[in-house]
Amino acid sequence: MSYQALYRVWRPKTFEDVVGQSHITRTLQNAIYKEKFSHAYLFSGPRGTGKTSAAKIFAKAVNCERSPVKEPCGECSACRGIQDGTISDVIEIDAASNNGVDDIRDIRDKVKYAPSSIKYKVYIVDEVHMLSTGAFNALLKTLEEPPQHVIFILATTEPHKIPLTIISRCQRFDFKRISQAAIVDRLQNIMDAENVEVDKEALQTVALAAEGGMRDALSLLDQAISYSEENHVTTQDVLAVTGSVSQSKLGEVLESLFEKNVKSALQLIDEFLEEGKDSGRLVFDLIYYLRDLLLYQSSNEMGEFLERAIPDERFKKLTESCDSEWVQSAIRQLNECQQEMRWTNSPKVFIEIAMLNIADTKSESKPAAQITPQVTQKLEQLEKELKALKQSGVSQPADQKKAETRSPRRSSNGRKYRIPFERIRNVLDQASKTELKNIANHWASFMDSLKKDSPPAYAKLINSKPRAASEEALVLSFKYEIHCSLMLENQDVIESQLSSYLGKQVTIIPIPEEDWKGLREEYVKKQRQQDDTEGESSQNQDEDDPLITEARKLVGDDLLEIQDN
Repeated sequence: MSYQALYRVWRPKTFEDVVGQSHITRTLQNAIYKEKFSHAYLFSGPRGTGKTSAAKIFAKAVNCERSPVKEPCGECSACRGIQDGTISDVIEIDAASNNGVDDIRDIRDKVKYAPSSIKYKVYIVDEVHMLSTGAFNALLKTLEEPPQHVIFILATTEPHKIPLTIISRCQRFDFKRISQAAIVDRLQNIMDAENVEVDKEALQTVALAAEGGMRDALSLLDQAISYSEENHVTTQDVLAVTGSVSQSKLGEVLESLFEKNVKSALQLIDEFLEEGKDSGRLVFDLIYYLRDLLLYQSSNEMGEFLERAIPDERFKKLTESCDSEWVQSAIRQLNECQQEMRWTNSPKVFIEIAMLNIADTKSESKPAAQITPQVTQKLEQLEKELKALKQSGVSQPADQKKAETRSPRRSSNGRKYRIPFERIRNVLDQASKTELKNIANHWASFMDSLKKDSPPAYAKLINSKPRAASEEALVLSFKYEIHCSLMLENQDVIESQLSSYLGKQVTIIPIPEEDWKGLREEYVKKQRQQDDTEGESSQNQDEDDPLITEARKLVGDDLLEIQDN
């Protein structure tokens, strides 16, 4: 097989090639040049940031025939031998598969032997946190007092799993995530050398998807090159490979949410997931897009710090229209969604709920100075038309008013969920405060239990409130109609879990909040009318009784007490 992956071909061969870690490479270069390097190092940091590459460069630099040098020459027999792996005195060990006590004892037995062809024997132990407790103990003494010709370099992505006794015996260097700008520059140089044409936005998309890892960035770019045609990588090629969504589409989603056009936003989300876009990547991209919005709002000079967005026309329009509180609230909602998605097989539900919550977030009204002349003109025209209608005596038909007061609000475009008004009225007739209080007392415990046992069911009840309860039924109100429909998908699970807390089976009837308010108002009004009618009837009966009439004349109403035996 003649082809090699890009990350292997372009693996750093000098400290200068290690991108974004100058705080480490400079320290190591000076230590090697002054011959004041340590016998043991710990390289920690995220994957693909150059830990093992830096370890191998270090091994070449200390053994270079032209040492002391700040960079290995790459030409002498020692440098070439270490680079191609033919010198046996530089040993790379994968602790993930060689993590036992016997593996470390083997190292301990061999370190006393001098190197055969170079000055220093270098042990590079990758993923060292995978060693067993016994293996760490076996390594301790050797690490503390190794022979003068031995250097240990331990590399790990999880330094917190390494015993402090090991860490204290090493010089520690923490590799950081590589910035997006540094990754883009490096990728551009590599593509120029490879004679492959790549759009700048495509490189930025790759850099974001790599999450600070150069190896991941090169692997993704390799895939995009294979996917593309005619040796030209476009943004769409990268989006197809990474499962990301284009910036224009992200802007469209957020624009719809800010304008409270929930239907449009949910349709876009549905399209993305139908196309096979990764749900986790989608939420991640939205968070970073909002983060860039927030930065750009603070200052137009923050353009170089943007990680997901390019300041195009839609982006600038959003920065002007969206207030910072709305953006921050949206980020919090999406971050919560990201956490919940880790424990469910139905991520789409959590994304949809996050979209609804973001759309429901109140935003500050724009200052009057920002209202365009066209809007002002339109308002004036509408005011004139309204005035003319009032003068001409046009009013709303009486039957329409009567119908509206009689029945709760209905959306003009019809409903997917049909509200069982009669069933809810029956529950209200039989409802009691005791039943509702009992459910309220158990509600927090019930929700915690549901969250552990069935996260999808829990997600559908987050924005619900118990409103009325009888012996056999519970009325739950939801912010939106779609929540009612979603709840019905897990109704059996929810009712079963609730019954275990209440000690009896209760049927849950969902209703949108707005409809609940209308229905409750109608019910209360009807009850008052009935109470007034009964009171008048009782008073009339009392007045018809001659005995009561005579008693009232003798003692007066203040001292008179009527009891029905």
